[in-house]
Amino acid sequence: MILVIEDEPVLGLLCRRVLTASGFDVDVVNNGLDAKKVTEEKDYALCVSDIRLPGMTGIQLYEHWKATKNPIAERLIFITGDTMNNYVRDFLKKTDRPSVMKPFEPEDLVKAVRKALS
Repeated sequence: MILVIEDEPVLGLLCRRVLTASGFDVDVVNNGLDAKKVTEEKDYALCVSDIRLPGMTGIQLYEHWKATKNPIAERLIFITGDTMNNYVRDFLKKTDRPSVMKPFEPEDLVKAVRKALS
């Protein structure tokens, strides 16, 4: 099961459709607080998260998961359109987590997910 965390409804739906069509089971939440809650209740094989989210950012989620030793922190792909921001760029480099840059082609997302799960 893959968790997608995306606050843009159309993009969340697109991610669900693309990943489901590729054979994955997918849950979608639209904010960081809901993501925190569901990852405390359910074990996901992988998480695909936007960085800018309401309630709790993708960066804050990652830091929470690392601090609480939730293994999802190591099974996380970030999606972002904010690579011009030095803080985001430095964070992605420091954490060495895979990322997919917005806008992306559906096959780019599927490729990143398959690689992360291999």
